[in-house]
Amino acid sequence: MSAYIFGHTTPDSDSIIGAISLSYLKNQLGEDTTPTRQGDINPETRFILDRFGFKAPELKRTYAGESVYLIDFMERSQSPKDIDEATILGIVDHHKLGDLTTNSPLEMWVRPVGCSNTIVKQMFDYYGVEIPKDLAGMMMCAILSDTVIFKSPTCTKEDTKACKELAKIAEIDDYKALGMEMFIVKSDVLNATKEELVLRDFKDFNMGGVKVGVGQLEVVDLTVFDSMKDELFNAMREIKEKGDRDTVILLLTDIIEEGSQLLVVSDSISKVEKAFNVNLDSGEVWLPKVMSRKKQIIPFLKQQF
Repeated sequence: MSAYIFGHTTPDSDSIIGAISLSYLKNQLGEDTTPTRQGDINPETRFILDRFGFKAPELKRTYAGESVYLIDFMERSQSPKDIDEATILGIVDHHKLGDLTTNSPLEMWVRPVGCSNTIVKQMFDYYGVEIPKDLAGMMMCAILSDTVIFKSPTCTKEDTKACKELAKIAEIDDYKALGMEMFIVKSDVLNATKEELVLRDFKDFNMGGVKVGVGQLEVVDLTVFDSMKDELFNAMREIKEKGDRDTVILLLTDIIEEGSQLLVVSDSISKVEKAFNVNLDSGEVWLPKVMSRKKQIIPFLKQQF
């Protein structure tokens, strides 16, 4: 019976491409695996899949009775609702330890790097398995996306090394130019509803017994949001109420200016203010040099909650 490989509930490029790349590696090693996804494909990921001729993994939301590998997450809040009824065979991730537990030992590849596909590249090297040209191109794009073309504070030497090696396999000379193409596609926010924008790259976290949702939109020019702030706030309030969340935060990240506008809707606004030492009377604030949800947002929120 095939094991399924998937990323978090609102998948980004790293989790989609990671499921594909890890599944290819596992199959080459003699396992029977199938890449899947828990949510919709975002525009950037669609661009990458089309660029290298891959189909999106199958959409699958229930895994009871199945054997699974998780990639790019290990939080219960980002898992399918029936995850406790599945057998977790392994986890490949670059985040902090989550709150999932297993009944038996499992394979763990967890590294403090900027992207899960960097770890998958290291797994290919460890097992001596050759990476196909087009798959290498996709993995390279995932690293460029997650590290914001090496500008994110989460980026490590291992990420840049893996990216350059994958670019060589993919025969792509100017990989940074391709990365900028991706972010221009990612910056197209006019052809989606405001709810879709908030949820495009959105993760829930359990903090002190309450649910905190944090979304992020990375663009090349923040002025695209100037005329839609009120609508974004309305969408955030609705998402907060529907999901029984204490707090919903949206990071509007400018990859050129290298900072983020923080939009906040919260029942615990003072905790968010203390987390970043800011005033949120207007519900928003500019955070210079803040590019990473994982490293520059979540740890400070958890400390307060």
